[in-house]
Amino acid sequence: MADPTGGNVPSMKMQAAGGGAAARSAPKPAPAAGGKRIEVPIKKAGSGIEDKLHTWPFLVRSEFLMSVAVIVILAVWSLTINAPLEGPANTTRTPNPSKAPWYFLGLQEMLVFFDPWYAGVVLPSFVIVGLMLIPYLDINPKGNGYYTFRERKYEILTFLLGFQVLWVSFIIIGTFFRGPGWNWFWPGQVWDPHLVESLTNVDLPYLFGFRDYTASALFGLSCIVAYFVVGYVLFYMWVRARPANDPWSSFPGGGKELLEHWGPVRFGITGFLFLAMIGVLVKMALRHALNIKYIMVTPWINI
Repeated sequence: MADPTGGNVPSMKMQAAGGGAAARSAPKPAPAAGGKRIEVPIKKAGSGIEDKLHTWPFLVRSEFLMSVAVIVILAVWSLTINAPLEGPANTTRTPNPSKAPWYFLGLQEMLVFFDPWYAGVVLPSFVIVGLMLIPYLDINPKGNGYYTFRERKYEILTFLLGFQVLWVSFIIIGTFFRGPGWNWFWPGQVWDPHLVESLTNVDLPYLFGFRDYTASALFGLSCIVAYFVVGYVLFYMWVRARPANDPWSSFPGGGKELLEHWGPVRFGITGFLFLAMIGVLVKMALRHALNIKYIMVTPWINI
């Protein structure tokens, strides 16, 4: 019997029967214990970079090679350069300059610009707390598990400002540029222990004619509050002005989407830590340019 479409009905039935037999003969996923079926995802070949890599040998091998290189460099350095050790300690003679260990020279250098309680307690506390809060404040998912600069420019540049500029550079200054009396000496200049620098440091309220402690404290406090208010406004406007699909942002919606995911609490903490860090540079600039000693002056604390 011929098919109206021009085909052969028996032949079509035979093909269907053959297809059904092939389907019945195909291996089925074996049921797991308890009657449950396990589905195993198949990874396509040639899909490019793998999403996950094993720690061994990919990461551990690179770390081991880098540690060997660092050990070799330090060994050669220690064998070729003598350690800058001084003579035995003498209780009747105080060295000039009296310097802290190199890892504390950054704090000692900040004593030039800030009150001891602020340079030795408040700023280090900000650093420690800020480092602890980074995992909770940083919501950029890019760069997680791999190294990149293009996708994390804000984060890396902020870290370099805080670590390289405000910490490592202070250690370098305290080691090589501070001589007797903690005066500034350029490389090659003789460290004269009798050198005296004539500096007239004044407080910011004094420049504006304030002579009373209460008025000076209120004026200095108002300046600090105004700095943070203006800084928050500028920081908010700058983040909100980020365009859509900004290559420096992980959110396609730009600054508005970033602020929405960030939230007011994380934005406030991040802005405070960032403005406090920038405030160190502002205070240093005021000291070098205008010989400003303190901004807020009280009988108890000075900033």
